[in-house]
Amino acid sequence: MSVVAIIQARYDSKRFYGKILKKIKDKTILEIIVKRLKKSKLINKIVIATSNEKIDSKIIKLCEKNNYSYYLGSKNDVLNRYYNTAIEFKAKTIVRITGDCPLIDPDIVDKIINYYLNNNYDYVSNVLPPTFPDGLDAEVFSLKTLKKINQDAKKKYYREHVTSYLVGNKNFKVANIENKIDLSHLRWTIDYPKDLELIRKIYSNFSISKKKVNLKNVLNFLEKNPKYYKINSHISRNDGFKK
Repeated sequence: MSVVAIIQARYDSKRFYGKILKKIKDKTILEIIVKRLKKSKLINKIVIATSNEKIDSKIIKLCEKNNYSYYLGSKNDVLNRYYNTAIEFKAKTIVRITGDCPLIDPDIVDKIINYYLNNNYDYVSNVLPPTFPDGLDAEVFSLKTLKKINQDAKKKYYREHVTSYLVGNKNFKVANIENKIDLSHLRWTIDYPKDLELIRKIYSNFSISKKKVNLKNVLNFLEKNPKYYKINSHISRNDGFKK
């Protein structure tokens, strides 16, 4: 079964313009996310889904430089962009990743994929409700499910937020992977410059220590350096499923 991770990426982010190409050390956020996902044992292919707007030519250049697979689609109809990307790359199982998660944990992603593949669900994630730090979010669903969403979801909100149509919809069978401890208050995503400041602090430590970057080790680092929590703790979790 073809498991394709589709990374949602745009240059002109409303909250943090150009964040996808901001650098941590010598790598862009997009490059780091791809590198992280390549450590997955279950993902067969990684594709960047960006828009056909001129501004996103910056992302295309990076993809071509690194030989990344990519697809160009509608800027605002992200749902249709996702569906067409899945069709183009013959995905049977889709792993949805957003372009603001440079600490995405491949072990957690694999846990979600594995649960989906071995159970009878239309959709499995770790965000309904979230119990992992913001920035470790992943969603897994079938092409069949994505096709149905693309056909049935009409509201603008649903077209902009790929899987929002699933939430509370009794026509879909969904499951959620939860962490043993609720860490949803932690921000490891990048929506604002302060978020990037924190992630740079984290990666600075791991480039020196050579420790594996995962949930456990990042938590241990932050617990030893609690002052870093204050960098972005004033920013609340952005719940993409709220209408």
